[in-house]
Amino acid sequence: MACGAIARHVREVAVRRAWPVDVHVLPPLLHNRPERIAAAVEARVVELRADYATVAVGYAECGTSGVLDAVCARLGVPRLPGAHCYDLFAGERRLQELLAAEPGTYLLTDWLAANVDRAVVTELGLDRHPELRDAYFGHYRRVVWLAQHPTPRLRAAAERAAAVLGLPLETIVVGDALLEEALTQLLRWS
Repeated sequence: MACGAIARHVREVAVRRAWPVDVHVLPPLLHNRPERIAAAVEARVVELRADYATVAVGYAECGTSGVLDAVCARLGVPRLPGAHCYDLFAGERRLQELLAAEPGTYLLTDWLAANVDRAVVTELGLDRHPELRDAYFGHYRRVVWLAQHPTPRLRAAAERAAAVLGLPLETIVVGDALLEEALTQLLRWS
């Protein structure tokens, strides 16, 4: 099972590698309430075990403060490494360097760029209270799009996301090779 924010990429890797896996998706907006991720993962793992001999968790830590790791340990299922999906695409060291160079960096993945209206504008109430934008994002200095599969449509979406936040956009093409490597390790463990 995988987080909806990375599920498309997980499927693409599985198809490319001809892995006999099914990808079951949890809603990506759970990231706006990370305290709900572990319970949702646990419920889905329990549900999937009725039909699958092996289940793996396609989530990084994602702000659960260790609760997701405790659930995975208790259920005996592996999960993807890293603090969040940004690590899975850019790599932990590269991400640390980006944030050290500019701590006020707002990160976008392909999914977040394409879904900024739903995941940020609506969820934070900026559609109803645009004056909150500066309260939420006033300390940010740039948006960095960690582009997995840059297309003109996604570039336009990333540009729009940066404009919504009132910040300049930088693009770093990261692809999905690190995610593929992490998935390969995950499937070996499971």
